[in-house]
Amino acid sequence: MLANAGLGSRRQVERWIAAGRVVVDGRPAKIGEQLDGHEKVFFDGQRVKLDKAPGSRSTQSTIAYYKPAGELTGQRDPEGRKTVFDSLPKPPRGRWVSVGRLDLSTSGLLLLTTDGELAHRLMHPSYEISREYAVRLLGSLSDEQLRQLSTGIVLDDGPAKFERIRFSGGEGQNVWYHVSLREGRNREVRRIFEALGITVSRLIRIRYGPIELGSLKRGLHRKLAGNELTALYQSVQLRPPTR
Repeated sequence: MLANAGLGSRRQVERWIAAGRVVVDGRPAKIGEQLDGHEKVFFDGQRVKLDKAPGSRSTQSTIAYYKPAGELTGQRDPEGRKTVFDSLPKPPRGRWVSVGRLDLSTSGLLLLTTDGELAHRLMHPSYEISREYAVRLLGSLSDEQLRQLSTGIVLDDGPAKFERIRFSGGEGQNVWYHVSLREGRNREVRRIFEALGITVSRLIRIRYGPIELGSLKRGLHRKLAGNELTALYQSVQLRPPTR
C-alpha cells in the first residue's frame, strides 16, 4: 500500500518501518500488516495519502529522464550536491521512486515512477530486466578481452558477464561499444571492465527493459504512455494502466 502510494520502493519502505519512521493510527507500523486505505499513516511526521484502490494504476505516473553526469540519484545529499529530483517536477500524486540508480559519473536513461510495485519488480533480479549501455573506451578490445567479457569474470561480489557486447564505432581514444546485462549491481559495468584493466572514459545507459533513451535530450524528461508504457508493465507481468 505504501509503495503504491509512491512513498518508496518496497525495500525502502520495509527499512523505514523497521526504523520506526512509519506510524499508523498513532502507533509504529509493523512490516507486513494489512491496510485498507482508511488509516491515518505518517512518515517522518508527514501524512501519507493512501490509495484505497491500490490495484488501479490509472492515476500512477512514469517518466524517462536523461540523467546528466554529476547528478546524484538519491533523494537527498548530506553534502548538498544536486540530485535528479531537483530537476524533475512533482508528480500529480505520490512521489517519484527511481528504478535503480546511476552513479555520479554515469549519465543516461533513468526511469522514475509513482507506482511502487512497478519499481520493485523492475529492480528485482528474478525478472531479469535487460539494461544496455554505450561505453567509451581508450582503444579497441582484443579478441581475448571480448571473450572474457562475454564468458564471465569474477568480481568481489560474484561472477559477472555481459549478455551482449558489440563494437559501435570510433577509434583511438574514442572507441565505443554497446553492452547489455540483466543485473543492476553497484557500478557493475565499470567494475567488469576494470577487472581486465580497461579504462571506461564515459558510460551512458541507453535502454532499460523495453524503454530506450532515444532522442531525449540531456537533463530533460518525457512521460511514458501508450504502447511504450504497456510494454514496460508487461515486462514485469503487471496489468498496464487503463488508457
